[in-house]
Amino acid sequence: MRWSDSLVVCEVDPALKEKLRKFRFRKETDNAAIIMKVDKDRQMVVLEEEFQDISPEELKSELPERQPRFVVYSYKYVHEDGRVSYPLCFIFSSPVGCKPEQQMMYAGSKNRLVQTAELTKVFEIRTTDDLTEAWLREKLSFFR
Repeated sequence: MRWSDSLVVCEVDPALKEKLRKFRFRKETDNAAIIMKVDKDRQMVVLEEEFQDISPEELKSELPERQPRFVVYSYKYVHEDGRVSYPLCFIFSSPVGCKPEQQMMYAGSKNRLVQTAELTKVFEIRTTDDLTEAWLREKLSFFR
């Protein structure tokens, strides 16, 4: 048996797909986030919560410390030359110490969700403490 055979790939809830599509084209200029979780019984990625005008530090406090979550974060990024962009970031919060079975469901579903949301800026954190403005800016600095 190959390692990938044991990965469960969850479908993305159709309502969440639509929400992600709208989120992609939002016109607001504040930071916003969609937090998603795996519904184990339905084997589906579903919306957990949505936030407007939320800083990376506030977002960090909304994430469970012992359970994985997926986040799509629209971030107002002011470049060093003064330009402003609004990158959409996919953040996989995969804390150390969560149940292996849960870890596998999230790991197995991550790529499908990233493809569904059509995101290219994909980051992973192993502890919610990692989610800071400095961390996010450093990650984004690799994208021009």
